[in-house]
Amino acid sequence: MVTVGVGLRPGTSEAAVRALLDRVAAAHGLELGDAVVATLDRRVWEPGLRAAVAPREPHGFAAAALAAVAVPQPAARVAAAVGTPSVAEAAALLAAGDGAHLVVGKTAGQGVTVAVAARSADVGLPSGVSSETCGPGYRPASPSSGGPAQGTAATAGRRSPGEERR
Repeated sequence: MVTVGVGLRPGTSEAAVRALLDRVAAAHGLELGDAVVATLDRRVWEPGLRAAVAPREPHGFAAAALAAVAVPQPAARVAAAVGTPSVAEAAALLAAGDGAHLVVGKTAGQGVTVAVAARSADVGLPSGVSSETCGPGYRPASPSSGGPAQGTAATAGRRSPGEERR
């Protein structure tokens, strides 16, 4: 299963969301038309997002759930604005479930950010390409453990208490 995480500012247009989705799909040879779309719960009803991904319905996650996901590119500015250091990467990983890997890291457009994750190494990727060649393998927190997934991928992006996020 391929999932697309979308972070966006309120009022971001359908054209801006669609343009970034098209750019990411083309740049990475991905078909995103059937991908599950996930975002911050309070952005689910944004008209630009809904129109860009219709007829799919975006899935929303609470900021606390997104904040529990280890990501390679956390942002203090995003954390200050919405309560989680990542929306796009964390939402993509969380929606994809256990064993998910980012295949496209955070990519920014005009008022919108997109990331793509897949549950298995080659789902949704062009023939001959694996998630290992597209980007690092990061996994979301394991719901059964109540914390981050075990292994080096889970600790990448985590900071020590008091360490500033960049």
